[in-house]
Amino acid sequence: MKRLLLIVLLLGCIKVYGQDTGEEKTGNWIMYFGNNKLSENYSLHTEAQLRLYEPFGNVNQLLIRVGLNRRIGSNSVLTAGYGYIPTSSFDKEAFKSTSTEHRIWEQFILTNAVGRLFFEHRYRLEQRWIFSASDDIYLNRLRYRLMVNIPLNNPEMTGNTVFLSFYDEVFLNITDAPFDQNRLFGALGYKFNNNLSVQGGYLRHRLGNLNYNRVQLALFFNTDLSKSKGK
Repeated sequence: MKRLLLIVLLLGCIKVYGQDTGEEKTGNWIMYFGNNKLSENYSLHTEAQLRLYEPFGNVNQLLIRVGLNRRIGSNSVLTAGYGYIPTSSFDKEAFKSTSTEHRIWEQFILTNAVGRLFFEHRYRLEQRWIFSASDDIYLNRLRYRLMVNIPLNNPEMTGNTVFLSFYDEVFLNITDAPFDQNRLFGALGYKFNNNLSVQGGYLRHRLGNLNYNRVQLALFFNTDLSKSKGK
């Protein structure tokens, strides 16, 4: 089963890399996510994403995001944070920032399980200040993501687990033309333990009237900073 899933994923990536979506070929998102425990109910969210126009180069966007998490109950978390996002136009020579965004964000995550299906509902509100040479704008945006993780070789998402992950996320601007984008994603992952997991997958990204293919490679690394405080 593991070998079959790996072959299917590799064939899918090869197919995606061979496609061309008009002005640009398939891109690549390389991502890191961290949840750093501060106390029983508080933790620090850390995140970095390098988004490429092409599989192995041509930087599109750098995203740095941090936030403070507050756990409320066993299956829900509130977060507030800040994001810094410089963006570049398509340019093979060098990264040339054409806009810079400063973002404040708040979110609520609710989790539940149905058998071997582990669901996550993420509701996010963003306040966005976007600065460029031609214009400076302010936007409010709503996001909702429904994600499901499916462990394959264990009944739960424990250590040494191969899993499938799927999500769909819709982005809505609070304007007269609300639709901003939609992201549909599928991946194969491996959870080493509660602190470390990796996954690779494919994102179908609809941005306005355009559709893009994106391969995603992600590392999830969690730490427990509360232990060091007691030493």
